[in-house]
Amino acid sequence: MAAVTPNTHLGIDAALCGTPTALSEGRAVATLTPTAAMTADARGLVHGGFIFGLADYAAMLAVNDPNVVLGAADVRLTAPVALGDTVVATAERVATKGRKHTVEVVCAVGDRPVLTGTFTTFVLDQHVLDG
Repeated sequence: MAAVTPNTHLGIDAALCGTPTALSEGRAVATLTPTAAMTADARGLVHGGFIFGLADYAAMLAVNDPNVVLGAADVRLTAPVALGDTVVATAERVATKGRKHTVEVVCAVGDRPVLTGTFTTFVLDQHVLDG
């Protein structure tokens, strides 16, 4: 995968949403190692919202435009994540139609998928808060 510089979500806290580990045109990989603050119970179950955040961030990186925003997501949490697991999100843009970009994301712990989803993103002419 050829190196591409991130152009979006530059203020993301990697501890919360993951760290980009590979980036190329239309494709991104990001990794998250959940912390104890992300657990939902005493057994170390990681709240699915943090895994969704990683998947969303990977989708944004796959589009890699400063004005990309999430429009919709259809996701399935397919297996639990526990404290101590490292989650790898692989995102690939599968379609582009005008401003709309469709990105498929798989988050996995090792070979075990924990989240799969389709993210519908839009590239705006300006920052979403400038509208």
